[in-house]
Amino acid sequence: MAQSVSIGVGTWAWGNQLLWGYRPDLHDIALEATFNRAVALGLRFFDTADSYGTGRFTGRSEQLLGGFLQTLSSQQRDHLCVATKLAPFPWRLGRRGYERAFKASRQRLGGRLDRVQLHWSTARYAPWQEWPLLEGLADLVAAGEVKSLGVSNMGPRRLRQVQRRLAERGVRLDSLQVQVSLLAPEAVTTGELAASCRELGVDLIAYSPLALGLLSDRAEEGSPKGPRGLLFRRLRPRIGPLLTLMRDIAAEHGAQVSEVALNWCRAHGAMPIPGLRTPEQAEGAAAALAWQLDEQERLALDRQALALPVRMPANPFLSD
Repeated sequence: MAQSVSIGVGTWAWGNQLLWGYRPDLHDIALEATFNRAVALGLRFFDTADSYGTGRFTGRSEQLLGGFLQTLSSQQRDHLCVATKLAPFPWRLGRRGYERAFKASRQRLGGRLDRVQLHWSTARYAPWQEWPLLEGLADLVAAGEVKSLGVSNMGPRRLRQVQRRLAERGVRLDSLQVQVSLLAPEAVTTGELAASCRELGVDLIAYSPLALGLLSDRAEEGSPKGPRGLLFRRLRPRIGPLLTLMRDIAAEHGAQVSEVALNWCRAHGAMPIPGLRTPEQAEGAAAALAWQLDEQERLALDRQALALPVRMPANPFLSD
């Protein structure tokens, strides 16, 4: 299964000051180099969102990605899939509730937008809001304004409901994006979600596959600043057995710990979209495509992950 699953690029950190300390003067050149290196190495799926970027940098992720896309040749761009997520903010209501947001995102992306996604489900707190917004997104697909449609942060029951209703009007649901990592393993190791995606023909996309850096080779180099540092200090002392196993597997393959984390997602049929901020990180992500876990390694990682006493914080908007 892993051989057919690719690796994409997440851009949550692009423009995010709160978690990632973004500064244009320090990071924009490196981000452009990262993008170019990822494209050169064959990474094809780029995921962003209209809410990515904090404070005055809201929308910055889309803006940066759009600018970087413009530097490519048309042939290079044709090989990419550019996806964004639109947030179901309370003021975005009705079937046309995303109309202005979609146009703004497409403009920031320089006119290139292949997949539009509902950023999170409102089923838990405003169930009446969600379907009209999805109808509006389906209208965009039906009208040829965008090629494909995806959703995020839905469980198996809601996924089936949405897939069925979209199918009734002749619109395919292409992807579901949820948090999946060795510190958030349940979506692929227990329950029905991964199986439902396979049955429905919906691609499963794993966001935060490196658990904000906890499952990377630099996880033990000290705590980062801000909220990520608090998370590192709480979780890192309790995930030692998992990191030891990951290091052992990485050594067997001549690979990095982060490659093990990405290939674990791929082994479960989920496409990881790690956040990349440096060309070296892009090279590490691409290197993971050159090998795969064997069944015994995957099972050992499953057991270790499920036995851990801690987990990554769950998305509060995740529907059942």
